Amino acid sequence: ACGPCVLYAVEAAKALQESKGIAVRVLNMHTIKPLDKAAILAAVHDTRKIITAENHNVIGGLGSAVAEVIAEGGKSCRLKRLGLPDTFAIVGITEDLYNIYKLDRDGITEAILEMLGQEVEPDDDWEDEI
Repeated sequence: ACGPCVLYAVEAAKALQESKGIAVRVLNMHTIKPLDKAAILAAVHDTRKIITAENHNVIGGLGSAVAEVIAEGGKSCRLKRLGLPDTFAIVGITEDLYNIYKLDRDGITEAILEMLGQEVEPDDDWEDEI
């Protein structure tokens, strides 16, 4: 994750560990250039599953850079990019926008559970789990 999404990713990881016993690695990609290619390739090797979370368009950002590293490294894994779709974004309160675009803790948690093939329970109250 990069930017404000790092906090939400950490919160999602804590909630999943405490509520479901699922261990999630969170990498703080504080810079996209230079990109920590070794950390990305190590995560691919260890997990074979990568979710990127960024607070802007999914095209040309962290997700794209990570996809390039994976492809050029000759590795394979499942990859999901969380961010704004390539359309005009709506305007609103920041916290609401993170929720709408599923970039908050709940959205990241949902993406992780979907990638793991687990049911996402709509009544889960993650607020009580942290």
